Amino acid sequence: MKQISIFAIILALFTLSSFMPQQKKKVIFFGDSITEAGAKPGGYITRIADLATKEGTAANYDFVGAGIGGNKVYDLYLRLEDDVLSKKPDVVVIYIGVNDVWHKRSYGTGTDANKFEGFYNALIKKIQAQGAKIILCTPAVIGERTDFSNELDGDLNFYSNMIRNIAKKNSLPLVDLRTAFLDYNKQYNKDNKESGVLTSDRVHLNEKGNQFVADEMWKVLKQLQ
Repeated sequence: MKQISIFAIILALFTLSSFMPQQKKKVIFFGDSITEAGAKPGGYITRIADLATKEGTAANYDFVGAGIGGNKVYDLYLRLEDDVLSKKPDVVVIYIGVNDVWHKRSYGTGTDANKFEGFYNALIKKIQAQGAKIILCTPAVIGERTDFSNELDGDLNFYSNMIRNIAKKNSLPLVDLRTAFLDYNKQYNKDNKESGVLTSDRVHLNEKGNQFVADEMWKVLKQLQ
């Protein structure tokens, strides 16, 4: 009789749990103007949500954009608590680096390599301390030419390598947009155009670019346990 009672309790608990709403995984995309635009209609974040819907997993996720135009890695560090940690994310996707390189040449306000690495590691440490998982992304392009004539290719490659090494050192998943964009342009940018393939202005994503980034991020995100 006692065994029957225990079985009945277990069965009741199992039945009750099946009716409880599933906890959504909150994913925050943390970055600059590319991410700010990514949260708007047609942006890469909304397209990731569309991909989840097509695969029948949209109910498992809450996708949140936290991008601000002009941000560099230290801007992310300064607003980490208010814009990310206070929202209790399960996953944080860090997509930063373009302005750290680009603004050196355009405004003289970029980020030196040692400071970039230091702030980046500090971001990771604080996010992990709260228990959230992290996905890193390399910055994609500042110009889409494929003949090595983009002015900032060298610096962008250097900073992308830093992010790759940080990901490896911390055993974190990486969305290597730098490599993915270069490979895509080598195949499809036959006219060696400066923009108009995946970007609208050498940096910001056009419609095709937003879908491309969504596809690349979703491959990694959906595998995260």
